[in-house]
Amino acid sequence: MTRLAVSVGAVNLSQGYPDFDPPPEVTEAAKAAIDSGVNQYTNPWGLPLLRERLAAQYRAWLGWEVEADRHVTVTCGVTEGLSSVMLALLDPGDEVLVLEPAHDNYWPVVHLAGAVPVPVALEGPAYALDVDRLAAAVTPRTKVLLLNTPHNPTGRVFDEAELAALADVVTRHDLVLVTDEIYDRLVYDGRRHRCPGAVDGLHERTVTVSGLGKTFAVTGWRLGYVIAPEAFADAVHKVHDFATICAPAPLQAAAAAALDLPEPYYDGLVAEYTARRALALDVLRGVGFEVASPEGAYYLLADYRGLPGPAPSQDPTSFAAWLTTEVGVAVVPGDAAYTLEGYGAGTVRVAFCKRLETLKAAGERFAAALG
Repeated sequence: MTRLAVSVGAVNLSQGYPDFDPPPEVTEAAKAAIDSGVNQYTNPWGLPLLRERLAAQYRAWLGWEVEADRHVTVTCGVTEGLSSVMLALLDPGDEVLVLEPAHDNYWPVVHLAGAVPVPVALEGPAYALDVDRLAAAVTPRTKVLLLNTPHNPTGRVFDEAELAALADVVTRHDLVLVTDEIYDRLVYDGRRHRCPGAVDGLHERTVTVSGLGKTFAVTGWRLGYVIAPEAFADAVHKVHDFATICAPAPLQAAAAAALDLPEPYYDGLVAEYTARRALALDVLRGVGFEVASPEGAYYLLADYRGLPGPAPSQDPTSFAAWLTTEVGVAVVPGDAAYTLEGYGAGTVRVAFCKRLETLKAAGERFAAALG
């Protein structure tokens, strides 16, 4: 949708990248690293200083002794991290449980390993984790459960009860839990993100994947990482090394500086995103979309079936294309997040990781066409 948005001059609320600058401390650190000669290969697992920062953070978050040299792998974004993990863990024919709706890169990274993604629906409007449905999807070939929390595109932050029930399924069926926690710092209304790998029974069964692009507004830098317990660490190291050698050296140095930012940075980040969320909700609800307030991440799933005129009768792909070309606001079709038939109908995903001015401009276009 971004290519279409650019071609017609639409306000781009489709792709999940911020349209504002990173913290100046982070960009200055990148410049300083380049100027000081940090421009060649790093250790394949990542710059030692960055791995030390990540190990310290995850010792506190996961509750086990994460070692920088053993358990941390810096990757070229979360997608490469997930791909390396799947290649490390899976054999051809293995099955991976994927909660839908899901990011559209999840299915390819499973297929790349020769494995089979098995969709399990999160039913709207609550999108609660149904552990009975999850357990029923397990077969003798099931090896991995892939979990995204905070969740794209629903905004769910799975709670303690859901994570405990999920841990029971994982341990009872001898599965490995792979988590995508890229939005871990973007949670609202006083909630706190809990790493699933910190839940009792999941310490040695969870491979945590996350990154810095969303938290520090550097999505184009492609910086992710994997925290893998002892049983999986070597395999992840090897696959990553063969796949990409290392992430960009000066950007890794800047990432280490980013992780040194004080806690008020994160408080301010959540406050700013809370304001963006409020404005985006007002814009969408004001013209007739039905939309719930997300608990985390920076997306809204908006139901357009109550809008006036003939447009709401369209399928999500056609409706999203119409919004982009005729209204001038780009969004993502809701059914693009599913392989399950019949799901996602009448919905689009809207990204609110934008300047307030951008969201207001989208609101003006919505109001002119739909108000």
